[in-house]
Amino acid sequence: MAEQRFGEWVAVRRDGFVAELVLDRPQAMNAVSTEMARSIAAACAALGADRDVRAVVLTSTHERAFCVGADLKERDSFSDADLGRQRPVARGAYTGVLELPVPAIAAVHGYALGGGFELALSCDVIVADRTAVVALPEVSVGVIPGGGGTQLLPRRVGAARAAELVFSARRVAADEARELGLVDQLVDAGEARTAALELAGRIAAHSPVGLRAAKRALRLGQGLDLRAGLEVEDAAWRSVAFSGDRAEGVAAFNEKRTPRWPGE
Repeated sequence: MAEQRFGEWVAVRRDGFVAELVLDRPQAMNAVSTEMARSIAAACAALGADRDVRAVVLTSTHERAFCVGADLKERDSFSDADLGRQRPVARGAYTGVLELPVPAIAAVHGYALGGGFELALSCDVIVADRTAVVALPEVSVGVIPGGGGTQLLPRRVGAARAAELVFSARRVAADEARELGLVDQLVDAGEARTAALELAGRIAAHSPVGLRAAKRALRLGQGLDLRAGLEVEDAAWRSVAFSGDRAEGVAAFNEKRTPRWPGE
């Protein structure tokens, strides 16, 4: 398995068509510092440009945490001007994950708090194990979720449920998180990464052109009325209907064989 480092605390591991985006700052429970945010954004840019990547899994090397959010020790040293300058850098990390053009899966264990949970919310699917604890606790330290949480969470669980979770800042354990829809799949302790990679492998067996178009339609259609959403879908369909992947998929189906996707 090939590995590429992006700065000190982020790695990308490649296994076939699946890429693993690894948060690797264990000494700080993956707290996202300015430098780590830059590295996440750079890794996402590289993954987005790689046409051989069909699925991404976001993982952590820390035994007890996925990511505990922003590096508050670093933030404590900031002046107001420093904080203002850091804002676009921090946003770049969350936007980088959110705008990955291929399906993205978060593998969550332990604490996924604040910006850590927002990184997971920026993925398409969240696989969590039974040690997972998630929360958006920002109001308890005088700010608000700033990595997409106020927008992504209500799209998952509805406005009222999201409001209760954001306003209360409460931590939600794995079983309740699954019940509320905060995570999508719940597995035994220690199995989140394996389950997420297995799901990514199943996804990556499909047409790379189709996967990118399907994600584009799903994302762009969110929040639109039905008529507008169907126009988004039609545009995405037209982008794949005359592709080499579509021709290969139909041929492979009729010939009862595994497709050999040209990716175009």
